Amino acid sequence: MSLKNHPGHPQHRRPMFQTNQSTCALFVGTWVRDDSYPLYPYSNCPIIDAEFNCQLYGRPDSDYLKYRWQPLNCVLPRFDGLVFLSKMRGKNVMFVGDSLGRNQWESLICMISASTPKMQTQIIRGDPLSTFRFLEYGLSISFYRAPYLVDIDVVQGTRILKLEGIDENGNAWRMADVLVFNTGHWWTHKGSLQGWDLIESGGKYYKDMDRLVAMEKGLRTWSNWVDTYVDRTRTRVFFQSISPTHYDPSEWGTGAAATVTKNCYGETAPMTGTTYPGTYPDQMRVVDEVIREMHVPTYLLDITMLSELRKDGHPSIYSGDLSPTQRANPDRTADCSHWCLPGLPDTWNQLFYTVLFY
Repeated sequence: MSLKNHPGHPQHRRPMFQTNQSTCALFVGTWVRDDSYPLYPYSNCPIIDAEFNCQLYGRPDSDYLKYRWQPLNCVLPRFDGLVFLSKMRGKNVMFVGDSLGRNQWESLICMISASTPKMQTQIIRGDPLSTFRFLEYGLSISFYRAPYLVDIDVVQGTRILKLEGIDENGNAWRMADVLVFNTGHWWTHKGSLQGWDLIESGGKYYKDMDRLVAMEKGLRTWSNWVDTYVDRTRTRVFFQSISPTHYDPSEWGTGAAATVTKNCYGETAPMTGTTYPGTYPDQMRVVDEVIREMHVPTYLLDITMLSELRKDGHPSIYSGDLSPTQRANPDRTADCSHWCLPGLPDTWNQLFYTVLFY
């Protein structure tokens, strides 16, 4: 069995999973009900943050846990934590990006821990770097928080987003054997959610600029860093595609249904079919273009479309970060951008596992 990239136009470039001479497009398929899921119970995982721990914080339904991703013409290998540990012995896997990367980091630790419940582990939580170690195997799985990938400098209380600066962050990534990057959501944040006060680009400072242009500049700085510093004989590089949000029911509902709900609150089932009727994020066109021009092979974990179908997978109001008052007002407070654990990020990691080892 081998993996290869299908050449051609970027919109059609799908990583292929070959079995019995037939090619398998990993990221094109449907969600099928499977009662052997989830892969672990939330109560057995030591690391799930309150904002992702939907069952603990009162989510009443559980059908959303019972879906398996089924590519169109093959079956994904089932995740085996012991296989992951033995193949990655002595290695350092690092997720780099925003809280969606942290979502995936925690999911992978839960999935491996389910296979080895009595193994000695150690966790060191920090900002920007948190590391979970499976001591017997010498495996470290880390999360490095860098929502824009590029650096942010604070000068006299002013946060400066440096579109051409990445060395401060990049120094922490050099020792990893596997790097999984993501960025996206923070480039669009405005107002109180915005993570910077000024943008620095080309030696000039800006109060704002076209956000897609800024993201492309930042991604090109990142891709240059990867091409310059990553040793392709030692380190494998992945980029997690844009994780979708579900704040606009008109994207998936029609008529009365679309006007009753204001977001993902109350959604309990995935969409049917293989394609999402909403819009493909503009950010993905930028990601496609930048990755296509890189010299170091960078594998696109193209989870956008399969995640678009999972309007039921978000914490909504069942997040430990919300007060009772906030929960009483789902129209304003529902979290429709992160994902419950157990849940969708487990599928991202099943795909990551498949690409890594098959």
